[in-house]
Amino acid sequence: MEECLIVGIGGFIGAVCRYLIGLIPISEGCVFPVKTFAINIIGSFLIGVIAALAVKNNFFNPKMVLFLKVGICGGFTTFSSFVLETGNLWEGGHAVAASLYVILSVTLGVFAVFAGQAVVR
Repeated sequence: MEECLIVGIGGFIGAVCRYLIGLIPISEGCVFPVKTFAINIIGSFLIGVIAALAVKNNFFNPKMVLFLKVGICGGFTTFSSFVLETGNLWEGGHAVAASLYVILSVTLGVFAVFAGQAVVR
């Protein structure tokens, strides 16, 4: 039960941060989902840093890792929004933007995890 509370509190923090970033005004003419993209890349970087710190000399205790990785990063990143926005772009006739969004998100997301881990090393 304690672990559920830890994840829930972290998820609350992550979700509120995601919501606040969503309030940042972006040009209405921009088709590409910049905010979700940025959230996912930042979240990927952060989870890379956290994962690397977790294994480096037991930097965090397991409950802190749970709070940060599953709670905050899980609440902050937006895979479901990513998939919905990709589908909306595709259905809206923006197949190139949808494809670019998927390719860049996955490629840079993986790179950001490795970059986060490299920063810790």
